[in-house]
Amino acid sequence: MRLFFTHKEIALKKKRTAIAVIGIGLVIGIYLIVSHRPAPEPELPVVAIAPVTQDDVEIYGEYVGRIRAQQFVEVRARVEGYLEQMLFNEGTYVTRNQVLFVINQDQYRAKADKARAQLKKDEAQALKAKRDLERIRPLYEQNAASQLDLDNAIAAFETAEASVAMSQADLDQAEQELGYTIVRSPLSGHISERHVDLGTLVGPGAKSLLATVVKSDTVRVDFSMTALDYLKSKERNVELGRKDATRSWQPNITITLADNTVYPFKGLVDFAEPQVDPLTGTFSVRAEMANPERVLLPGQFTKVKLLLDVREHANVVPLKSVIIEKGGAYIYVMRKDSTVERRFIELGPEFQNNVVVERGLAAGENIVTEGYHKLNPGMKVKVSAAVYEKKEEKESETKE
Repeated sequence: MRLFFTHKEIALKKKRTAIAVIGIGLVIGIYLIVSHRPAPEPELPVVAIAPVTQDDVEIYGEYVGRIRAQQFVEVRARVEGYLEQMLFNEGTYVTRNQVLFVINQDQYRAKADKARAQLKKDEAQALKAKRDLERIRPLYEQNAASQLDLDNAIAAFETAEASVAMSQADLDQAEQELGYTIVRSPLSGHISERHVDLGTLVGPGAKSLLATVVKSDTVRVDFSMTALDYLKSKERNVELGRKDATRSWQPNITITLADNTVYPFKGLVDFAEPQVDPLTGTFSVRAEMANPERVLLPGQFTKVKLLLDVREHANVVPLKSVIIEKGGAYIYVMRKDSTVERRFIELGPEFQNNVVVERGLAAGENIVTEGYHKLNPGMKVKVSAAVYEKKEEKESETKE
């Protein structure tokens, strides 16, 4: 066994080793080239966007109201006597001047007859005094009667005429009191139950309230507004209780009934109290509303929704897209290059799930509605595919 190599063998071995190293280097290089991939670009945040829209926004206020009859009249006995008849059915509709009650007439008829007889007596005495005067006057002119006789005749005639006038007034009063024994309805409406029984002594010295008549085919709705509501309406040049021909709308109300259904008729605000109650800080407002089917009952409480203002061509955005911090309210606006901009805005009234933007946005600008929590100003974003799908659906519906 040889312990050494020849120069030729050593050179051959070195050559083989070098070839092996080069081969291994090539394999590693090819592997690195094949397996090398460029560093992935940072993933863009996905957001949902929506355009700023313009709309006529109706601003409402909600209050608690109470129903009141348009007219509520108490039927009372104006003369004293025993109640003899009731000529209506309780709870029914009665017409104006319909006879409701009859009070005993005996004493009032006798009083009228007595006054009528006294009037006839005084008229007869006045006629006699007139004839006496007509006889005395020619005699006085012929010096056949004294001045005293003429003066007495004139005084007797004038006294008789005054007695006639007094008796006529007594008769008129007696006949008026007799007429008061027939109690009539002062207006058309629904009448309540009677408050006294037949045979009861009624009148000024006893029970005078007989029944009440309610006119409720039209009702009034009373509710209270705060002084702040008043100031806001003044800012918008809305005068509650007055019609304004320059506006395309008028302050009106809708009411919600106890079963949460909305009453089909609307009421128009026709009165606002000119002063604020210092105890409550509110002022009273009244609206008139049709009630043909008598669904609304006087005394009933209800929810009132008052149209306070209509903001025409207002910029509207979803409420969920607005971010409110100590520095104010802002919103992310997407530019044409898909970067976002933080825009501070001035908010107006809210309605449903939207809000009016007074300043800071223009109609048609795209705003971020979802995904803004991970954004910074100037960041590039990617719009959610769902937004494009919805947009295509809307365009197809418009074409159809």
